[in-house]
Amino acid sequence: MPSETPDSSDQDKEPFVEVDPSGRFGRYSDLLGAGAVKKVFRAFDQREGRDVAWNQVWLGKFNDDPSVIKRVQAEIQLLESLKNGYIITLFSFWEDNEHNTFNFITEACTSGSLRDYRKKHRHVSVKALKKWSIQILRGLDYLHTHDPCIIHRDLNCSNIFINGNIGKVKIGDFGLAAIVEKSHHAHSLLGTPEYMAPELYDEDYTESVDIYSFGMCLLEMATMEIPYSECDSIAKIYKKVTAGLKPLALNTVSDPDLKAFIEKCIGQPRARPSAAELIKDPFLSEVDDDEEEFPNSNAKFP
Repeated sequence: MPSETPDSSDQDKEPFVEVDPSGRFGRYSDLLGAGAVKKVFRAFDQREGRDVAWNQVWLGKFNDDPSVIKRVQAEIQLLESLKNGYIITLFSFWEDNEHNTFNFITEACTSGSLRDYRKKHRHVSVKALKKWSIQILRGLDYLHTHDPCIIHRDLNCSNIFINGNIGKVKIGDFGLAAIVEKSHHAHSLLGTPEYMAPELYDEDYTESVDIYSFGMCLLEMATMEIPYSECDSIAKIYKKVTAGLKPLALNTVSDPDLKAFIEKCIGQPRARPSAAELIKDPFLSEVDDDEEEFPNSNAKFP
């Protein structure tokens, strides 16, 4: 159970709003981000001396929809099992019965989401886009070759995070991820419409839906425009996607190699390369992404 803010007269104490049951992590009041399910606060790991992210879900909000709570708990269990340099690391989690919250601590990415970071930096070279892309693909390769296979299902630039000072990106927000057994087919309709592959609407798909979403992420990185922004409703997005009509933003990509690479990612399901194949694609072949830091996308990290 989190402790309350310590007496302000005690100058040796950090000004935490609350502390986790172990006393290791302390939460500040600063809000880093908020979504439909959770709020993310700035926090500090007193044992390791580093900034972390304190994710908090108020369970009372979802009393009428227990599926949301189950989804959050599933995300935690999944994150706990993933150890990879391109995936957000989970450090701790607990339920606070007194305050009716579910809390989990993850690593903090200093520059926030890739979407917000790209908006702040309007002039980014194709080389930089390639460096970000290859890191995202290494994360996807880890997920897709995991046993069992893991499909993210909701990959977009708002849940890819970046440490801008070193240019490292990491995949997060696994609340909609699906664990797929040997058959390699998943069934259920979930995701962000602008990034959803056509076959997701048919509710019969494989991990290649993440490749499609990655292609849309790269399109957003290149244009700073969310795909299908010309549509003013989900119904219109659905109609275009299922008809095989590409987003208008694709026409604004001036680099022919970049455009061709994006089109390769968002092509027909059976024609889409795997993450491992895309990493070796000539478009990315000359990129030095400091792979020596993470020499194997399936490597385990403590």
